[in-house]
Parts: sequence; C-alpha cells; structure tokens
Amino acid sequence: MNRVIRFINDDQGADLIEYALLVGLIALAMTASLKNISTSISGLFTKIQTKLDAINP
Repeated sequence: MNRVIRFINDDQGADLIEYALLVGLIALAMTASLKNISTSISGLFTKIQTKLDAINP
C-alpha cells in the first residue's frame, strides 16, 4: 500500500512535461503567425521588385 501512495504522490518528471507543453504551445503560435508574416514579407518584396524594375528597365 505504501508503494501505491508513493507512486500517486510522486511528481518527478512533471516539470519536464510542463516545459514540453510550453515549448509545443510556443511552436504552435509561431507557426500560426509565420503564415501571416510570410504573406506580408512576400508583398513587401514584390513592391520593392516593382520599384527596382521601374528604375532600371
């Protein structure tokens, strides 16, 4: 019975799981935001290319 109680109360390794979940959530948020950022950057480079083409035909 003591083994069962010790097993239930044992929280060794819980910190590792919490950090892994935190890293996973951060990675998910970054992935979601990168799609929007990449669209904006692509549009910016298109504008720059258009202006450069107008300067040097």
